[in-house]
Amino acid sequence: MNIEKTLKNAGLRTTRQRRIILELLLACGSPLSHSEILSKIEEHLDRVTLYRTLETLRKAGIVHQVQGIDGVWRFCAHGDESDGCPGDHPHFLCLECGRMFCLADQRMPRVGVPDGVEVEGKQFVVYGRCAECAVQNGVKEEENNE
Repeated sequence: MNIEKTLKNAGLRTTRQRRIILELLLACGSPLSHSEILSKIEEHLDRVTLYRTLETLRKAGIVHQVQGIDGVWRFCAHGDESDGCPGDHPHFLCLECGRMFCLADQRMPRVGVPDGVEVEGKQFVVYGRCAECAVQNGVKEEENNE
């Protein structure tokens, strides 16, 4: 993704904060919470700037947000080559480690709404244990049974 071009096409200026946040979200490739973003950014960025920047990028359609059953909002960006992104896919939330990842190879179900209704978003979150936590949990259970 060419960040400058993407921001320009969305009618936004390229700022240091927008660049830093987009680069992080693209590099990570999975949805991150506000606190995860702040912990991974090497430069100082205050919470208010982070919230405002994410909201601007969301409104411009550059990032999407998804709320897990834990109530935490997470944000994700996808490269230009991603068909139907951002956000037109379900997500998986691990209830053990809290990691969320995109199920980008699957489409969101179509939901019919009455005429005149304006849909502003949809989300679909599948939850359980990720493969790593399931394996670790299986090992812990075996140790407890011995």
